[in-house]
Amino acid sequence: MNISDNKVVHLVYQLEVDGQIADSCDASRPLEFIFGAGYLLPKFEENIAGKTVGDKFDFRLSASEGYGERDERAVIDLPKTIFMRDGHLAEEILFEGNVIPMMNADGGVMPGTVVKVGDQHVTMDFNHQMAGKDLHFTGEILLVRDATAEELTNGLHGERQGCGGKCGSCNGDCEKGCDCE
Repeated sequence: MNISDNKVVHLVYQLEVDGQIADSCDASRPLEFIFGAGYLLPKFEENIAGKTVGDKFDFRLSASEGYGERDERAVIDLPKTIFMRDGHLAEEILFEGNVIPMMNADGGVMPGTVVKVGDQHVTMDFNHQMAGKDLHFTGEILLVRDATAEELTNGLHGERQGCGGKCGSCNGDCEKGCDCE
């Protein structure tokens, strides 16, 4: 059976960024998703479309095909006061490199990375952590099957939204950079 829309796919992969392994999953916890349902980067899906069990893949995505170019307008200073809880500054989360889920004006959650903590402001970067990076994927297809009606309605494992994949390094936590956003 070939990979096409509405097929459940299990695969293993390794993602290399700037010559370093940035993410991977193995056969004990493969990435699982419904093809064509928007779980993965469109160009990733394009590169595995038509493959079948046992097929290997090796492809590169430019930054624009992956998570986009960095946008310096997405690096902003926020007043430190928005990090107050019960009248106290949430200092335990305010350190450089920490990713904090923030809410945008539409009520959506956007992960932001703390760049700098100043006296009055916190500089946050709302670019995706892989923005501006070229991505090199290698891997193998482990399973391809038809998705059930329930899976098409509710997603894999009963998930209506969020992470369809369960890769080993992020354990299904999309904020850590899986390719399942």
